[in-house]
Amino acid sequence: MKQDSEKFPWFPKLIATSFGLGYWPWGPGTMGAIGGLGVWLLCLALCPTALSLLITTLILIVIFTWLGVWSGTISERYWGEDPSKAVMDETVGQWINMVPLCVFGGQPDVWHNSSMWIGVVVSLVLFRFFDIAKPLGIRACERFRGGWGIMADDVLAGIYGAVILYFILKFL
Repeated sequence: MKQDSEKFPWFPKLIATSFGLGYWPWGPGTMGAIGGLGVWLLCLALCPTALSLLITTLILIVIFTWLGVWSGTISERYWGEDPSKAVMDETVGQWINMVPLCVFGGQPDVWHNSSMWIGVVVSLVLFRFFDIAKPLGIRACERFRGGWGIMADDVLAGIYGAVILYFILKFL
């Protein structure tokens, strides 16, 4: 049974919506993924080495996966099952998908590296494809209860996208 949406606590709501991106009226999931790209590009600008970028990305993935499960479970109480406003799963899935770019794109002259920018665009397309089409067992992950069901399909979509992106970048 859904609880009164007006009483949804602000902090889990902030996390579940990826700091408000889930309120975007046209494709909130895509906006959550684009927000993930924006945060990753900020990390790219601030991290001096590919290793520090990789470590930062992995830390973000771990922390916000946990927070996404927690806030997703709470969001279902107020907004129903797998609410479209809860987009932290897309943000985390996009970060997972960006891991190969930490290795191939985290070079000193990264901002002038056309392969890295192509990789950024391809990563978004790959992640959204897997997230929307849900092939290869991704849809089955939605059967998990609560926040686990919200997060798991996007984590797997990010992994599939990252594997393909890795091979694209390796041979680009």
